[in-house]
Amino acid sequence: MKIATWNVNSIRTRKPQVKEWLMVQDIDILCVQETKVTDEEFPKDDFEQIGYNCYFYGQKSYNGVAILSRNNLECFYGFSGIINGEKSSKMDEQKRLMAARGDIILVNVYVPNGNSVDSEKYHYKLEWLASLREYLKVLKEKYGENIIICGDFNIAPEDIDIYNPQGKENHIMASPKERNALKEIVDLGFIDAFRKFRKEGNYFTWWDYRQNGFARNRGWRIDHIYVTPVVAEKILDCYIDINPRKVERPSDHAPVICEL
Repeated sequence: MKIATWNVNSIRTRKPQVKEWLMVQDIDILCVQETKVTDEEFPKDDFEQIGYNCYFYGQKSYNGVAILSRNNLECFYGFSGIINGEKSSKMDEQKRLMAARGDIILVNVYVPNGNSVDSEKYHYKLEWLASLREYLKVLKEKYGENIIICGDFNIAPEDIDIYNPQGKENHIMASPKERNALKEIVDLGFIDAFRKFRKEGNYFTWWDYRQNGFARNRGWRIDHIYVTPVVAEKILDCYIDINPRKVERPSDHAPVICEL
């Protein structure tokens, strides 16, 4: 079984690429981020034609997450799908999180970028991550330990995850508060699936469009798959496929694939 995550940076723009990639890679479930379409405009017919059930949670022009699956899934949308309250409703104004229930609970996230350290958007990002931690605690209590979290976290966990970490301690996606917020989530009992198989550096999932970032391999590893220990025992491999980043008009992210 192959489960993948990919920030496609507009599902309508990248639709042909995603369809071809799904078929070439033989993916069972794909978690998509930054779809940038309302639910009414999601191109589900195109993916249903190639055998995928489509579940989506989107908004116009920004954000948006989706899950494409060969099997039927029971889905929960937003924080409010699991935890109630005014804070959850506030966080769900931006469509950034959904989960699917099958043999494994699969959580698909698009963490806010944060803009710049100490900005209003940065503090929102930290608040959002705190809500994610609460969400996952409740999810584990309710459904048990078969959980995978994946998506665009907009955080490089360690210096090894940045092409040049020098001076990045005050940079968005690498600041101590962001990294600590992610660590607090991982400390609930999750394992970085990619690092289970590859300990060395020079592996990235995002390259800036500007300044020839991909050609120069000036990348960051900010897209992750985290699993509970019981799921980690079933994983055969976890790797990054950079080929979609090489095509014309690509997303600035590359997909991450986990094989179970």
